[in-house]
Amino acid sequence: MENKVLAKVGNYEVTEAELSFMLKSLNPQVASQFIGPEGEQRLLEEIINQKLLLCEAVENKFEENDDFAEEFAKLKENFISQYSVRKILESVSVSDEEAEEFYKANPNLFVTPAQIRASHILVAEEEKAAELYAKIQSGESFEELAIDNSTCPSGVNGGDLNFFSKGQMVPEFEEAAYALEVGQVSEPVKTQFGYHIIKLTEKKEDQQHSFEEVLPNIIQNLTAQKQNETYFTHIDELRTKYTVEKM
Repeated sequence: MENKVLAKVGNYEVTEAELSFMLKSLNPQVASQFIGPEGEQRLLEEIINQKLLLCEAVENKFEENDDFAEEFAKLKENFISQYSVRKILESVSVSDEEAEEFYKANPNLFVTPAQIRASHILVAEEEKAAELYAKIQSGESFEELAIDNSTCPSGVNGGDLNFFSKGQMVPEFEEAAYALEVGQVSEPVKTQFGYHIIKLTEKKEDQQHSFEEVLPNIIQNLTAQKQNETYFTHIDELRTKYTVEKM
């Protein structure tokens, strides 16, 4: 494939290959800022800036400075070390068979716990809560009463708290909510926040995710684990091969 020249700066060229290499070498979060045509143009401008600085450095003969040689030697050592690390990590792979074996051995890791969805009306006074509960029992709209009376920000949405699982709410609220059937409304429940009237709107049972759903995550996690193990095993081998003296 032709290595297209994207810009010329003095005696230097900026090519597609250099742009691609720069993008790959960036931290993923930083690289995400340069995705797409506009992002690539911003990255190209930054590379051009670097080439301009290179032109100036060559003109000023920075390479002849004593401190340059020292810094360059350290940078070279660091680059060679990082290159070696990359080669070690690149040698690690995880097959679909390994991933499936892990999935079968750890099924509980791939379960979304049961969740419920509830709405509530929160007020400060017990008498007010009792009054609202009576209105609901007489047929008035729970959602409208929540909009008009609840002190919780969820009131604007009719009291809807969306889905939550065990451990996410205060114990008194959770116990009352999980005891309800869908569509049922609780009597006022006291917590540290005030008095709640709770309505259960939906239930979701435990959901076991299929192997195909979680395969990418398993591959990613096992690869990271194997890379870590491979790296430190290799380091241990090198420690037996080369002398290490701490001063």
